[in-house]
Parts: sequence; structure tokens; C-alpha cells
Amino acid sequence: MAAPGADDELLFEYPPILRQYKSGRVERFSFPPIRAGVDPATGVTSKDVVIDQANGLCARIFLPPGSNAGKLPVVVYYHGGAYVMGSAGDLMTHNYLSALVAAANVLAVSLGYRLAPEHPLPAAYDDSWEGLKWVASHSTTGTATGGVEGEPWLVDHGDFSRVFLAGSSAGATIAHVTAVRAGEHAGLPGIRIRGVLVVHPYFNGAADIGKEATTGKAEKEKADALWRFLYPGSPGLDDPLSNPFSEAAGGSVARIAGERVLVCVAEKDSLRDRGVWYYECLKASGYGGEVELLESMGEGHVFCSIDPHCEKAMEMQERVIGFLRK
Repeated sequence: MAAPGADDELLFEYPPILRQYKSGRVERFSFPPIRAGVDPATGVTSKDVVIDQANGLCARIFLPPGSNAGKLPVVVYYHGGAYVMGSAGDLMTHNYLSALVAAANVLAVSLGYRLAPEHPLPAAYDDSWEGLKWVASHSTTGTATGGVEGEPWLVDHGDFSRVFLAGSSAGATIAHVTAVRAGEHAGLPGIRIRGVLVVHPYFNGAADIGKEATTGKAEKEKADALWRFLYPGSPGLDDPLSNPFSEAAGGSVARIAGERVLVCVAEKDSLRDRGVWYYECLKASGYGGEVELLESMGEGHVFCSIDPHCEKAMEMQERVIGFLRK
């Protein structure tokens, strides 16, 4: 029997979603994206746009039915997937945003950042910031960053005085980091970030939180190893991109853009205690806005994207709609 080659030797594994081999080949276990177009269940129309040809940064824009006139709040959304999987139009993201856009009557921009390990962190964070700047650029000139012709849906329908940043899992962490960057830059010209929606956030840190020290120890060790794999240049688990309340973060969380933050956690999610920790620390940080917490009992991680029509997902959607309309 021939000896295994580099293409067969495993370098890193994060079950059940990723394997990388010593050859560099990556296997992802995820669903293919859904085509943009008219969603038959909601009537929401979506289309894909390229933001930056050089690095492949793209977005999927969602427009509710009957929106031929009038301006709509803009939800800039960052998908989850542990930084290694997912896309602006993957199955869960597409279905979740279609339902939300129809119910809340908002325009959503789902940003497709580059994925690790081919593009190690902080690429996802940098792309997400560039994507927000691209959205904001439409507010003042009608053209995109760099003088490129503007995206008509944003120019015609976006109300840039009502912008929200949102994300789930790793995307929630990205939404937080992007909101901090916006706050540190005194906002972005022409837009007003009203709030940040943080759903089942994927934070970490060197010190254990809650069940991470007991029943969740194995899961925490797995998450620690993944962070080091995704971001080989990181100083460690207390990197501000992982732990927003570390000493290295320097209190930046208090400068988060937006007038309010809604933190959503799920009772059976292994990341639940980190999410509550984020909520409690944000309230105590000196941030001047409102901080709210919603816990969905009996549910697990990103259940609202897995089954957006289940009872608890509909309850959560009503809370999110209220947050967007407040």
C-alpha cells in the first residue's frame, strides 16, 4: 500500500464543518448557496453585487415586496460559520434574511467576506469594515467607494439615517468589531448607525466563563484551538477581535457605534454564557446606549437561522422587529 501523500494527511480538523490537509486542500461540509431572485415564500427580491473585484468582496442585497417608493432602514448583516464557511447567500442566511426583510420592511445587505484558512483572520474583519464603508459611500454621493457607479437599490431605497449592524455567531462578533471601528472613527460620513444586533456571538478569551470551566471544557478547548488555527498571527485568545473586554482591547467597547445593542442568546447553546457575559460587561463598560438581552429557552445555537419559522424563532423575530422600529 502506498504511503499517504500530503493530500491525504490531515493538518487540522474542526468537526463537523472543516478539514484541512497538509497539501493545503480544504474540505467544507456546508450547503451550496441559494440563487438570488424572488423568494417564493416572502416575495422578497435579492441580487448579488461585487464590491471589490480584486479580493472578491461581494454582497447580496434583499428588497421587500412593494418597495417601489420610499426609503427603508438598512440592515448590514454578517453571516456566521466560524469564519470558515457560509456566504452572503448561503441557505440559512438567505432564508433568515428573506423572512426578516419581509416582516420588518427593511433593506438588507448581506456581506460576503473572505473565509479562513485560505484567508486567515483578520481578513474577515477587514472585509466587513470595507463592506460597511461601501454601503456608507452611497449615502453622500450616490456612487460606491472609488467612484464606481452606485448600487441603485441602495441609492433609491436606503435610509442612511437608520442603519443597523447585525450578525449571528461569528457574524455577531464581526458586527460588534465593525461597530467599534465605526465608533472609533466617529461614525462614517452620511450614515447614522442606530443599533447593533448581536445573535449568539462567538467570543472567546483566556479565562473560562461559566460552564467553560466544567461541562463545557472540551468545547472551549476546541474553540481555543480553532482560534489559533484561524489567526496564526494573533497574540492569543485575549486578542481584542476575540475578547472585547481584554486589557488589550483598551476599553474600546465603550465607543461602540449605535444607540442600542440587542444581545440574543439561546439556553442550550454552548456559547450562551459568553453571550450573557458580553451583555453584562457591555452594560458596565461605560457605553452610553441601551443594552438589551433576549434569551430563547430550550433552543440551541443559531436555531433562528436553522428553522426561522419555529415558535421561538418567531418570538425572537418580533423582538428584533421591535428593535429595528424603535
